[in-house]
Amino acid sequence: MNIRIGFGTDFHQLVSGRDLWIGGVKIPHHKGSLGHSDADVLLHAICDAMLGALSLGDIGVHFPDTSNEFKDIDSKILLKKTLDLIKKEGYKIGNVDSTLCLEAPKIKPFVAEMQQVISSILEVTLKDVSIKATTTEKMGFVGREEGLVASAVVLLEKI
Repeated sequence: MNIRIGFGTDFHQLVSGRDLWIGGVKIPHHKGSLGHSDADVLLHAICDAMLGALSLGDIGVHFPDTSNEFKDIDSKILLKKTLDLIKKEGYKIGNVDSTLCLEAPKIKPFVAEMQQVISSILEVTLKDVSIKATTTEKMGFVGREEGLVASAVVLLEKI
């Protein structure tokens, strides 16, 4: 098959005392994502989408949260390692379409920088990385600012 599509989603709690990393960019906020790594919800969703497209499992299979090797690791490194796995299978990224779900902070001012970071790592153009955002209109754990969610769809093309 010459193309493959993968879907990924990730959730993280928001807590005091942690940095908020989204899309490889540190976002100023009074809460940050809780996780074993830097807890970048968007990059994790993209990694899962890439892995899923080729039936390679998920991010936890390749970068387990039980391993000290990945403790506090920069998720940009995980994204690059995931790209290396995809290339080893003979594929490259066609495009990424993603959605963030969080009440605060507003991420629009950071989207262009996120696109730059992600497109650079994935070796695609800025136009190949879509990042959208929504809220839950104050409903549920996202609405109460207890957590955030990211979903991503990735198209892989045979090299």
